[in-house]
Amino acid sequence: MTAVDTSGVGFRSERGPVLIALMVTTGLVAIDATILATAVPSIVDDLGDFAQFPWLFSIYLLAQAVSVPLYAKLSDTVGRKPIILLGVGLFLLGSILCGFAWSLPALIAFRAVQGLGAGAVQPMAITIAGDIYTVAERAKVQGYLASVWAISSVAGPTLGGVFSEFVSWRWIFFINVPLCLVAGWMLVTRFHEKIEKRRHRLDIAGAVLLTSGLSLVILAVLEGGQAWAWDSVPSIAAFVVGGALLAVFVLVERRAAEPILPLWVFSRRLLITTTLISLGVGAILIGLTSYVPTFLEGVAGASPLLAGLALAALTIGWPISASLSGRFYLRLGFRTTVLIGTGLAILGAVLLIVVYPNANIVLVAISCFMVGLGLGLVATPSLIAAQSSVPWNERGVVTGTNLFSRSIGSAVGVAVFGAIANSIFGASSKGETDPSVLIAASGAVFAAVLVCAAFTGVAALAMPQARVEDVEHVEAAT
Repeated sequence: MTAVDTSGVGFRSERGPVLIALMVTTGLVAIDATILATAVPSIVDDLGDFAQFPWLFSIYLLAQAVSVPLYAKLSDTVGRKPIILLGVGLFLLGSILCGFAWSLPALIAFRAVQGLGAGAVQPMAITIAGDIYTVAERAKVQGYLASVWAISSVAGPTLGGVFSEFVSWRWIFFINVPLCLVAGWMLVTRFHEKIEKRRHRLDIAGAVLLTSGLSLVILAVLEGGQAWAWDSVPSIAAFVVGGALLAVFVLVERRAAEPILPLWVFSRRLLITTTLISLGVGAILIGLTSYVPTFLEGVAGASPLLAGLALAALTIGWPISASLSGRFYLRLGFRTTVLIGTGLAILGAVLLIVVYPNANIVLVAISCFMVGLGLGLVATPSLIAAQSSVPWNERGVVTGTNLFSRSIGSAVGVAVFGAIANSIFGASSKGETDPSVLIAASGAVFAAVLVCAAFTGVAALAMPQARVEDVEHVEAAT
């Protein structure tokens, strides 16, 4: 259990320094997800080996995704503080190593260390917020955390370009050092929790099987159609072996005394539906962030800055509605709030399909803003509903599963949207840079985003009715 004074939600309350520390650590992960994109040319010029640069992103996402369930379970066992400090420490170590990388393979390896740190930081920040704030307060706090992502989506690429052009790309990583030290110091001195001391049986077999199986499956999804063909031997082998390991993992978890990923997570209707909702959110996000800028630059002739600002409307709308979502779910309940959010997201996706043939930057930005408003009313209330339905010693696993599902949605979304676009490019004789082909490919991807939004809406319809008073008894009991 976490022992923190609960007077006030602002930064000047007893919990203020903890919230600031959570925002700083979240900012580390959020900025690092975008800051590298504009620095790739400088990195390749310095280290060479252009063909391997996509691994700078893939290995980070892979390491982050597969480690989330492990950290989530451990946090329910040993507490949140040791795990988030471990994450900050790994991120700090990875950043220092990346800054001194002497070759692209070395930089890729050190990015994996960063990813392992990020895998602990993001879910622990959200879990700690769930621990120290009440159900009524969490929407505003999650809005603060979401605003960090919004700011980072704009600041990250800008900082990456500035460091690369005027200093060195290595400072992209060195800038993390003081931020990690400040966040770690604030967590050590201001965040306190009281954990019941008892002996635990580590589920080593489950951890090895889960990590290995997920690594192979996610790797196959990320690299399918990129590093190798979908029907190639490496692709098929990765899917088959990864799937077999995960099947064995399920059998092991049924008998484990303290399973690393308890199967009860997939037996409760509220948790299943919120997990599916998170899956859809991840797919929608990756679809828009990957293809809206490319579409605007290639078809509308927008500059990278304008294209980025149009996409930023998505991440601006999210924290606005997320911070206000508490007013909705306190009055209407979680399910109704999520349904309103999915309705807005669907309308935004429909509007995008209607306006994209005209390549109007303003209308595209409005569409993205509407989707962002919808997702803020979807992601935050569904996560809070899931967190609030379980006691403290299950909250880490529930939060981790939700965020892991979002990562899976993004990973699968990348593969599916890429396959859709590539099929149109391959069927055309005009080439990928022809505006008409880009329009057709973008339209197909935007239609797929609409399908993902509709899928999220169906999952929301299946979500059980859960009002705040229905779950607060769990909070009171723990």
